Amino acid sequence: MAEPLRSVLIANRGEIALRIVRACRELGIRSVLAYSEADKDSLPVQLADQAVCIGPAPVKSSYRNAVAIISAAQAYKVDAIHPGYGFLSENADFAKLCEEQGVGFVGPSSDIIRRMGDKIEAKIIARRAGVPTVPGSVGAIAEYEEARAVAADVGFPLLIKAAAGGGGRGMRVVPTADTLEKDLAEIMSEAEVAFGDPSVYIERYLTDIRHVEIQVISDGTTVLSVGERDCTAQRRNQKLVEESPSPALDDTLRKGLSEAAVALCREVGYTNAGTVEFVFDNVERTYYFIEMNTRIQVEHPVSEMVSGIDLIKLQLQIAGGQPLTITQDDVVLTGHAIECRINAEDPDRGFAPGPGRISAFRAPGGPGVRMDTHIQAGYSIPPFYDSMIGKLICWGADRDEAIARALGALGELVVDGVTTTAAFHQRILSSDGFRSGEFNTAFVAELLDGRAT
Repeated sequence: MAEPLRSVLIANRGEIALRIVRACRELGIRSVLAYSEADKDSLPVQLADQAVCIGPAPVKSSYRNAVAIISAAQAYKVDAIHPGYGFLSENADFAKLCEEQGVGFVGPSSDIIRRMGDKIEAKIIARRAGVPTVPGSVGAIAEYEEARAVAADVGFPLLIKAAAGGGGRGMRVVPTADTLEKDLAEIMSEAEVAFGDPSVYIERYLTDIRHVEIQVISDGTTVLSVGERDCTAQRRNQKLVEESPSPALDDTLRKGLSEAAVALCREVGYTNAGTVEFVFDNVERTYYFIEMNTRIQVEHPVSEMVSGIDLIKLQLQIAGGQPLTITQDDVVLTGHAIECRINAEDPDRGFAPGPGRISAFRAPGGPGVRMDTHIQAGYSIPPFYDSMIGKLICWGADRDEAIARALGALGELVVDGVTTTAAFHQRILSSDGFRSGEFNTAFVAELLDGRAT
């Protein structure tokens, strides 16, 4: 067995950076926080064992500056880099650079990141593993005649997706054959500009769906499913509320999803934490693989709350060559957990970001309440980064209790000086649609325009 990690450079910011600092502290690992000039006074910088400025505020000069991050890792003689989520966390070139420079990377290999980051190859791997995928093209679509052939087989409406896309970007719905040729040309052009890769593929567009994902953790030999998360409450393909377990699944579907996720990981030889994402067809009551996130996700605390497993600590231990000491039988999921992403945004102004100085802050508390945040009174939210300022995660013995606790915690939360989405989350959790558990990915849009209550 390899030596455990002794030191880690954290190449991220905000609440996830603080989360990793705390996990390192518990494991006796020296934490080095790489920060931008805009984050010099942030709480993660204050609480890390050491901190190093890697550049000015713009992400391309700091958090996406691979050379600066590798140089900092070498200067501080760390064993590995933890990329958190976002920024360089799923950048295969960065992971490859770490490998070439002899710096550990807390995550899968660069080869796996590259293969699973290519939506077309990931779909082929899934099919090889026996995992169901959305009906559509097997490989990339290069020209209109190929697209027309797929359309004849699958039927309309269709969804054209950029192979290198993600986070809701690089997708277009094609309702009829009338616009297929134009839409194909435009999305290929947009993919080339946005992702440097014009490759696209086509799938049947499913209209009544949920978004369900399986949390996995693997040491390369043992692969564990840590249950599902339901991320159906979204706005413009961006997740707002996540919960576990999903109110839509029965035990048979739940078991099938977990087994499919584990089979995919075994097929590709996956190591470390990851998430296998599926769409669930409410009409047919079946699921299809859509993509894999080869990193820790924003909503990982939901899985931690129902499992009692610290995923960040497991990430660090696996990166240090330590095998998992638990089996699938040890993963016991209890109760229900809900996470609300609190952003510094104004729902009344189209969710426009609102950076500014926080004049007062009070975190909620009580049984089953967890607040992952890096903010404090006097902290100024910089305008250069994502607007998320914290995650409120509440656990209950059942879904009703989790909702009640989340609503109470949202009411206790105080963030003065900026407008946040906390009140909008109260509206979501109080709605009849959410409480019933019977909704789909259009639910938040319907709530916003008054079509849902």
